[in-house]
Amino acid sequence: MSNVYYRTERSASVQKRKVKELMLKSDNRICADCGAPDPKWASANIGVFVCLKCSDVHRSLGEDISKVLSVTLDEWSEGDIDSMFEVGGNSYANSIYEAFLPKDYRKPRSNSSYDDRSKFIRSKYETQEFLKPSLRIVSSKMSFSSVESKNSLNYRIDSNSSTKSVESRQFIGDLKVKVVRGSNLAIRDMFSSDPYVILTLGEQKAQTTVKQSNLNPVWNEELKFSVPENYVTLKLQVYDQDVFSADDIMGEAEIDLQPLITAAMAFGDPELLGNMQIGKWLQTNDNALIDDSTINIIDGKVKQEVFLKLQNVESGEIELELEWTPLDE
Repeated sequence: MSNVYYRTERSASVQKRKVKELMLKSDNRICADCGAPDPKWASANIGVFVCLKCSDVHRSLGEDISKVLSVTLDEWSEGDIDSMFEVGGNSYANSIYEAFLPKDYRKPRSNSSYDDRSKFIRSKYETQEFLKPSLRIVSSKMSFSSVESKNSLNYRIDSNSSTKSVESRQFIGDLKVKVVRGSNLAIRDMFSSDPYVILTLGEQKAQTTVKQSNLNPVWNEELKFSVPENYVTLKLQVYDQDVFSADDIMGEAEIDLQPLITAAMAFGDPELLGNMQIGKWLQTNDNALIDDSTINIIDGKVKQEVFLKLQNVESGEIELELEWTPLDE
């Protein structure tokens, strides 16, 4: 009996630690609804971390819409933890639930009244006013997984099919990244720089051409990647080419692919849809975005414009265009 009790206690401890680790991700360190710092509550079925004040509103919605749990005080079931990890947290959930949030809409803040919070949270999760109508969730068990979750993005492959190779199952789609231009890049030579861009996705790496003596280069070059099931962030680095010494770094940034892929999978075949916005990667203090990056269907293609402020450098911005193509089932 004591061994069973010990294993149960250890399992509960591991589960709680997993939730706390997820909470420490940069986008989960602020409330998903009002931006208050250091949230200690979560909606397990929606997959977001929220502050105490917003958790009161979530609790009033009922567990069918939002199952509220304390990260530090409550016991979490394996299903609750799985739901949180399927979504990944605030950034991914908000890219769907706030995809059509009007630009002039005033979201509640950390000092907002209960009524202001309630109006926004009910609009966001209960009536789902900022979600595309065809994606609104009507199930009694409301869950972000209803609009495709992080771990359910893999295309389903018939286990009886002998025509699909094992290698093809490792990838879920192709990503084209057009490196459009750079602006106000840092000086690394006497008066200018000779910049080029390197993009890295896991072990895949691609590079643009070098632009001689140009702090505002225009590349318009397309780089391609195969995106695996367990993909990571797309890393961008800008370098100054030197002939007689090692190339100097001119800044870097990371591109989160989750909002793009999540939105694309949720909407299905883009060729059957008209031009529309389907998602958004939100600008926060913890990412390199200059502004919110919208995800759109344009002429049957899923595309995203990304404007980045280069990190760990005195100046520089990069403009990209992403295009997502899922592999055929």
